[in-house]
Amino acid sequence: MKASRTASAGKLIVVIDDDPLVREATGMLLRSWGCQVITAESYDDAVTRLAASEGGRRPDLIVCDYHLSKGATGIDAVRRLRRAFEIPALLITGDASSPSKDASTGGYRLLHKPVNAEAFRAALVDACVLQR
Repeated sequence: MKASRTASAGKLIVVIDDDPLVREATGMLLRSWGCQVITAESYDDAVTRLAASEGGRRPDLIVCDYHLSKGATGIDAVRRLRRAFEIPALLITGDASSPSKDASTGGYRLLHKPVNAEAFRAALVDACVLQR
């Protein structure tokens, strides 16, 4: 565990979820793995928080809920963030009918809720944010 924590130290992950409990829990889990985390409830909130952090540092990964408030989707948020930063992304959804085709063509990995910590960590390893 120590080696993987060291390998992930300093990795910046942006978590976008409109549910404050999910957002906080995801952030806490990522921090326990040694990551730096910026949590946001929307794309606009993420951009504001990124600009305020350490000179607008480039994130290493976006973790985004598929369904956001006001009809926005995680795919929209990721696409907009990728205009500024070319980075990997994970989409998380509780909706079994979420369009996995959109996710695969956009280069996003789609995870279905409930996502256990082991599956989440494996997805982060695959995205090269964490090491085994």
